[in-house]
Amino acid sequence: MSTVPVLDRTAERLGRGRSEPAGGGGAGRVWTVEDAKRMSPSEVATLYRAHVNPGQVDMMRLVGCDRVGIREARGAVLVDGAGNAILDFWGGFGALALGHNHPRIVEARMRFQRENRHELVMAFLSQYATALAATLAHVAPGNLEVVHLCTSGSEAVEAALKLAEHAQGAQRAGIVYVENSFHGKTKGALSVTDSERFRSDFRLLPHRIRIPFGDAAALERALTADPALGAVILEPIQGGAGIVVAPDGYLRDVRRICDRHRVLWIADEVQSGFGRTGRFFAFEHDGVVPDVVTMAKALGGGKAAVGAAITTREVFERAYGSPARALVHGPSTFSAMGEACCTALEAINVLLDEGLMERAQRIGGELLSGLHVLRGRFPGLIREVRGRGLMVAIEFQDLSGVLPQPLRPLLNPLDGSGALCAAVGTLLLRDHRVLIGFTDYNRNVARLAPPLVVERRQIQALLAALEATLELGVTGILRRFAARTLRPGDPGVGTEPATPHG
Repeated sequence: MSTVPVLDRTAERLGRGRSEPAGGGGAGRVWTVEDAKRMSPSEVATLYRAHVNPGQVDMMRLVGCDRVGIREARGAVLVDGAGNAILDFWGGFGALALGHNHPRIVEARMRFQRENRHELVMAFLSQYATALAATLAHVAPGNLEVVHLCTSGSEAVEAALKLAEHAQGAQRAGIVYVENSFHGKTKGALSVTDSERFRSDFRLLPHRIRIPFGDAAALERALTADPALGAVILEPIQGGAGIVVAPDGYLRDVRRICDRHRVLWIADEVQSGFGRTGRFFAFEHDGVVPDVVTMAKALGGGKAAVGAAITTREVFERAYGSPARALVHGPSTFSAMGEACCTALEAINVLLDEGLMERAQRIGGELLSGLHVLRGRFPGLIREVRGRGLMVAIEFQDLSGVLPQPLRPLLNPLDGSGALCAAVGTLLLRDHRVLIGFTDYNRNVARLAPPLVVERRQIQALLAALEATLELGVTGILRRFAARTLRPGDPGVGTEPATPHG
């Protein structure tokens, strides 16, 4: 059968698509980069709903993020289509430790491109991947020295789980994980992620034991009762749970218990690593060293997808030390790409040269102090403030039991529990142009993970905006939130004069 008619129809469709002007319906169209740059927020929302994820559009609409089009970004500031500055305290869930478009990161990438360096030369050893692995081994504490490079946190967790299984052997393939954990959405990572919503009805790894976070006695009991358990995975600071910091002494107990039972400890530092808490890794505050550490997000300098799983030579040799196993879990096609590795190398050097770890601890303390003052003033609105460095949470009071009936359908995606948090976040964005994040499990928690380069005046701007919002009281906040959210045709943030956040 001839394929010419099919090819002709394909060429016709692509040609017709290219002839459409920017702003068309998108059907049968090949978009250019310049077309994408000119998209309006409403056009983005329409096409995202049609071709990506309609439910995500609904969630973003709830807090007003669907009506904002970002034109450019620098440091801790986003700039919308009308030139308005928006303070970014979301920070890409911690991925933007160096902020948007750090000049040294941009220059390193441009230099790489100008010099026509190699990206994918898989037949040879890459000097850039080698340098990045050696640098990570140098900055990591203890005897963490063997590095697997990848492209995401989930992929790093997958590598860590496979490493532990091979190192411990098939008879000890069981895994201990903790309540309210988040380790990713790929199948292995999802198996140790404590979320019924994310797990859905997928078939997961078979031998898993869940215990409470922060409960060393529960870990001891689990490992004593089941000798087939070979690894424990946990976050030193739980991100998805709402920035829950491990209790004092807990990580030291985990290390001691794992040693006693000859169990490997995997520390997931994808969100808390890369200097965010004032140390390169959050577990360093407790003076302990895990057997395996995962990291990603900020490692890419805000410009590249880079992840890593770092382990000891002893564990690596047990898992992959023989020639037959050397390539069982090697790099994938796009892990350890040249430009990505150079970006991560420069990111580590920027972190150290600019003293950003120390800065995160210092300025994070100022942020936490300011938030504690607001909690003291508004105890009926703020339940708790917590965090470490620039990984901070504001837990608002749960209004699900007293939420006015007209607002309940509007807040269905949040199950009503996160009404106050969502309302405050919406008003911060729309009235004060301050963007904050939310957490996966506890909808009452606002997550603050600004770039480590955030300035004191920007911290003060956030605190002032939050204070002004909280002064409205519960009724005023919910009334304004409802009016803003339900107002038909509301064009969003980018319609008023710019503010001097930048």
